Order: sequence, then C-alpha cells, then structure tokens
Amino acid sequence: MRTRSIRSGHALVRRLILVSFLLFPWPVLAEEGAALPLSKIVLYSSGVGYFQHDGTVNNRTQLDLRLHANQINDMLKSLVVQDFGGGRISTVTYGSRDPVTKTLGSFGINLNGNPTLGQILTQVRGEPVEVTAPNPIAGTLLGVEKKTESIGEGSQHRVIEQEYVTLLTEEGFRSLSLANVQRIKLTNPTLNAELHQALAALAANHDAQKKMVSITFDGTGSRQARIAYLTETPVWKTTYRLVLDEDKAPYLQGWAIVENQTSQDWRDVKLSLVSGRPISFTMDLYQPLYNPRPVVQPELYANLKPQTYSDALDELKSVASPPAARSDMKKERLLGKMAQGFAGGRTNAPASASVAAEMEMGSLEEGVAPMAMAEDKGELFEYRIDQSVTLAKHTSALLPIIGQPLQGQKVSLYNQSVNAKHPLNGYRLKNTSALHLMQGPITLFDSGTYAGDARIEDLPPGQDRLISYALDLKTEVEPKLEGGTQELATVSLRKGTMLISRRLVEDRTYLVRNRDAKAKTVLIEQPYRADWKLAEPKEPTERTRDMYRFSVSVDPGKSATLRVKETLPIQESILLMESGIDQIVHYQQAKEVSPKVKETLQRVMQLRSKLDDARAQRMRLDQRTAEITAEHARIRENMQRLPQNSDLYTRYVKKLDQQETELEKLRKEIESLKNTEEEHRRELQNYVMNLDVA
Repeated sequence: MRTRSIRSGHALVRRLILVSFLLFPWPVLAEEGAALPLSKIVLYSSGVGYFQHDGTVNNRTQLDLRLHANQINDMLKSLVVQDFGGGRISTVTYGSRDPVTKTLGSFGINLNGNPTLGQILTQVRGEPVEVTAPNPIAGTLLGVEKKTESIGEGSQHRVIEQEYVTLLTEEGFRSLSLANVQRIKLTNPTLNAELHQALAALAANHDAQKKMVSITFDGTGSRQARIAYLTETPVWKTTYRLVLDEDKAPYLQGWAIVENQTSQDWRDVKLSLVSGRPISFTMDLYQPLYNPRPVVQPELYANLKPQTYSDALDELKSVASPPAARSDMKKERLLGKMAQGFAGGRTNAPASASVAAEMEMGSLEEGVAPMAMAEDKGELFEYRIDQSVTLAKHTSALLPIIGQPLQGQKVSLYNQSVNAKHPLNGYRLKNTSALHLMQGPITLFDSGTYAGDARIEDLPPGQDRLISYALDLKTEVEPKLEGGTQELATVSLRKGTMLISRRLVEDRTYLVRNRDAKAKTVLIEQPYRADWKLAEPKEPTERTRDMYRFSVSVDPGKSATLRVKETLPIQESILLMESGIDQIVHYQQAKEVSPKVKETLQRVMQLRSKLDDARAQRMRLDQRTAEITAEHARIRENMQRLPQNSDLYTRYVKKLDQQETELEKLRKEIESLKNTEEEHRRELQNYVMNLDVA
C-alpha cells in the first residue's frame, strides 16, 4: 500500500512538471550571432592563454562567445575588441550569475531542496485548486497533514505515515489521501505562471556553467574585426629525450605537451608557446571568491628522488666539444631496429631474446622534424609553431620543438646528503641551440639503452646545466670530517684593546674509488656557507648559490683524494688596562703573533708591572692601616672598663701612642704610593691608547 502511494505521488509530480512544460515550454535560446573564427593562440608557461578571433563583420553585427563561467573574470580583465573599418563597439553584454537557490527563492513556489508534492502544496495554502480523486473536486487548499495508519495483520502488520490534503469545498471540509489523488490543478493563473518560471529556471541551471558574451559592432559595410582575451589554460609542458654516445655529440629531442581544455575545437590556428613567468592573477569581477587551500600530496615512494642542479656563478673550466665530423653521424630510428626474424617473417625466432639483443638507440633525428621557430621576446621566449595546428576540444597533443645535437660532458655527481656512498651518473649539457629550453623531464639513452630519467631547470641559449639520471655503482666516495678545532690567526693592538682573531676549522677528506674501466670525472658538492672561508683548495671548480663543486679526476681502477678545509673567523677583544698579566704573556709568546706586536706587548707588560707593583704596595699599606684601626677600636673598648690608674690602662695608652705614630707614617707612604700609581696608570694609558699595531 505504501509503495503504491509513493509511486502515485511521484507520478503526480511528473504530471505536474509535464503540464508545466506543455503550458510554458522550455525557453529556446536566441540563435547565436555571427562568430569570428579562432585564428591565433599563445600559451604561456604561467598558466594563461591568449586567444584571438579574426574575421569579417557586416554593418551592425552581434558576435557571440560562449565561455565557461570561470573564464568570465579573465575575460572581463583582459578583453580587447577592435573594429578596423571605422565602426565602433556598441556594447558588450554577458549573463549575470545569481545562485540558483536565490533565483528559486524569489518565486511564489520555492523549489529549493527538491520538495515533495506535500511540501509544494503546503506552500500554496489558501489557493483555489481542482483535485481529481477520481472525481473532480473544486475547493480551497487548507493544508497537508500526515496521519499514522496500521496495515496488515500478524507478522505482516506495520505502521506507516500517509499524507492527506484538506480542502474547503461548498459542501464543507474534504480530506483526501494523496495516494488516491490523480491530478491537482492550480486555478490561480499568476501562481501557476510562477511555478512554470521556477521550473524553467531550474532547467536552465543545468547549463549554468556556460555563459554567453555578446559583442555588438556598430558600423556600415564589410570590415575586419578582432576579439582577443586572456583566460586560464593548462600549463604547457616540455619533455625531452637525450641520446648519449661515446663517439657522437649528445642529441636532444624536445616535445611540447599542449592541451585543449576549451569548449571549442582549434582548427588551423597559429600557435605560439611562450616560456617565462609573467605575473598573472584573477580578481573577483564576476563571481564570489573562495580562499584556496594548498593540496598536499602524500609521499608514496621512497625511491631516489630526481635531482636538479643550479647554474654555476662562474665559468666552468672546460666543457667537452662535440666531434668535428657531425655530418658523418649515422641516422638511426628512435627505438632502433627489431630482430631480423620479425622483419623477414621468421616466426620461430625467440621473440624476447631477439628484441633484447637487437634493440639499439639512435640519435632521434629520423622521422621527426621540429616545428618551432625561436624568438626572443625580452623577458620571455617564444616557440612559434610554423605550421597551423588543429586540435579537437578536450584533447592533447605532443608538438616537436627541438631536435639537434648539443654539447656536453659526462660526469659523476656526489652529494653526501643525496647518497652517502655512491655518486650519481650525470651529464653537463650545454645549450648550443637558439632555443630557450624550458624546465622538464629528460629521458636518457646511453649506448643504445635506457639509462634513466632526469630533471632540468630552465636553460637559456649558451648556458650549461648539470643533470643526473642514475646511481653510479662503479664509483664509491668515502667522506671523513675532522672539525671543531680552533686556530689562532692574528693579534693586533688598537686604542687600548688587544684584538684576537681565531678560526674554527672544519677539515673534510673525500676518498674517491673508481672501479670502472673508464676514467671518471667526479664533481663533489659541498654546501656553501657565506660565513665560512674556503682555505683549501683556494678556489672551487665552480660555485652555485648554495653549493661548492670540486672536480676530481680518477683513473680506471684507481683512487684519488680531495681535501676541503674551511675556516670560520672568531673575534675576541681584551682591554689591556684590565686584563691579567698572564693573558698578555700568553699572546706575547704565541708563534702566530708578529714580532712588532710581541715587542709592543713586552713594553705593555713592563708598564703593567710598574703599575701593579705600586698598586700592590699601596694595598699592603692600606691593609696595615686597617689592622691598626681595628686594634685601636679594641683597645679603646677595653680601656673603658679599666681604672685610669691601673698598669694595664697605662700600657694601653702607651700602645695607642705608638700606633698613632705608625698610622701617621703609613698615611704619608700611602699618599706617595697613590701619586706613583696614578703616574704609572697615566703612562700606561697614554701608551696603550695610542697603539695601532698589527
């Protein structure tokens, strides 16, 4: 019973919607105006694209562009419209973007939230309706209520909720089960029209992501017109294949990956690819903005990560030159040739063994011609595809942009933080082409086989870059660190201060073992620290912003050692007037101190000794004076308790007289020593404050 009632309710809703479409048909969009064909596209590596439409317009013409809603902001920010025949641009209109919930909420019947038939009828309480159940009944809708009913018996017994609609008719109140209602008609034409409009808005929202931008050209006659704008596009990417051979120059083949994620096909368009980082942003000109959150990708693999290497800040000492006889290079196919059994129809040849034995890698020259013309655009660099490009919407393409020999040199790259035991097989690639090579992955083939993958940063013409692609298992590096010691560097004297320069020493030794049958050039990387000074060797082979690189040549089956010594300057100052004499003696005897400084410190020690002696004598007399004064106080206290005619009292008086005589003599000597001490202090101060000795 319940299932039947639910199906009946759904059927009634479908009938209502069908009636709405019959009475108020789906709004048909006006036929699009003329359209200018897409003629030029420029894709930027920053993630925006320039789209240009060129064509002919006649008299007053409206041209329509259908754009995705998220492209409207960029269009509003960058749209350029030109009429080359003396006409003018009358208007540019586009559909506003209100949320569908707001639109539906403005109608008399709110269809937000996918309401049921009972919820829709609740919104029209008090309205006149006609109900067929199965006989027609006319009345005013009072409301919809739910009643609980019991159905079935025994184990089949259950309780369900049933919706009833209540009408006020001429005969009185009528309560009808919605399960038995076949048709409900709103007799209020205004409310009925509101329902149809709400349904039309709901249906139109299905294509809400597409917006029409209409541009009106106002003029007379036939003339040329142009529409251009910037919009967000997928970042075009580059991918390379590099073939290495002992007897040939390295051959680089590069491809650009281009994606057409627009809503239109590209037919015979002029395509340019621009590398660079122009500043581009979106602004809230059309739709609400939401603060984006970063997407953090989980680390899925613990394999060796591809390395990228910064450009050297100075010139490399030497880069291998390509062989002279380039014209004699043998052209071979990208994947080599299959075993003759496949080419000659041998069906019984062991397939896997034959393929593995016969596959070889060529120079990638045959069969693929670069399509890109290079052009410098100031801070940007343009790959201008010299053939028209056709690409269907929502498809991607690989376009060859470079294919030619370059220059380079094989090296091994060791960095202790990447792998503590083995260096990486690497290559120093020099861009001798006229193209700016944009960053991307490189697949390397060495001696006819796959050798590994690498990454390369942007490489302008004339510059070189290091890449690494595999672990060099035939070479081993053993680093050893000795550090933490301090060395005395220099001692100088300036205006009463002894300036002491020390250096903290870190000494690293790299033992490189070459177990290969070929000589190796190993580039050892060590972090560059601006506050540390390189002592040995005097200069690195090259330095990047963050790394030193030292080149070590190792013969086959031999070992070589590299020592890298760095020092960190430490400054210390001592006041010559206040320092202990032992400190001055220590530095006066140090072998690192210059003879002139030693001679000056000897004179400082003499003056300090005179001052210290005078101070010591005065302090001894001051101490004796203090002792006599304390004795005086004790004697006077004892005398207060004695009769004045006693012998002890008389003896105390005599002792006080002797001590007064001694105190008077001490005061004179102390005063004399103070004067002497002050003279020695002035002499020492005048001497040390005028020092400038290194």
